[in-house]
Amino acid sequence: MIRVLGIDPGLTRCGVGVVEVAANRRASLVHVTVIRTPSDMPLEQRLVRIAAGIGAAIDEFGPDAVAVERVFAQANVRTVMGTAQAAGLALHAAASRDIPVALHTPSEVKAAISGYGNADKKQVATMVARVLGLAEAPKPADASDALALAICHAWRRGTPVAGASGAGGLTPAQRAWRDAERSVGTAASSAARRLGT
Repeated sequence: MIRVLGIDPGLTRCGVGVVEVAANRRASLVHVTVIRTPSDMPLEQRLVRIAAGIGAAIDEFGPDAVAVERVFAQANVRTVMGTAQAAGLALHAAASRDIPVALHTPSEVKAAISGYGNADKKQVATMVARVLGLAEAPKPADASDALALAICHAWRRGTPVAGASGAGGLTPAQRAWRDAERSVGTAASSAARRLGT
């Protein structure tokens, strides 16, 4: 069993989701919330509120790892700056507590959850609800995205236990992710053989 805390960084809304994932990759919801800050609050106070919220979640739920969305370039520089600042707070909170941190791109997370790297937010939210056995997807999207990050990291880090549930115990998205990992490994091995390494 691994417990992962996912962070969907943002200055106005910062999603925080915690999941537990068993060795057979079955996931369950532990906690989900969104840390909000008003746009008219001074920037330094917004950052203090986000840092406090992330730190409190880490201290309360004691994750084995923290997964944060990797910040990527956007046309809106102001938005990406806020996202990067919130992401930095998450990295600092985890590192200062000696908790391993991983960064995952949105495409990685979408592929892990839905089997499709260009899935939209609604598809991701629907799959998060299905994977966690929830009646409906957590809202707003920042909450679902944080949970998706946590699930993605746990699935990438963990490996199924032989005889635990077999391939039949994996969702279609989990099977697609496993098969993609195997094909990458096979291609790398073939390339190494061709190069004589």
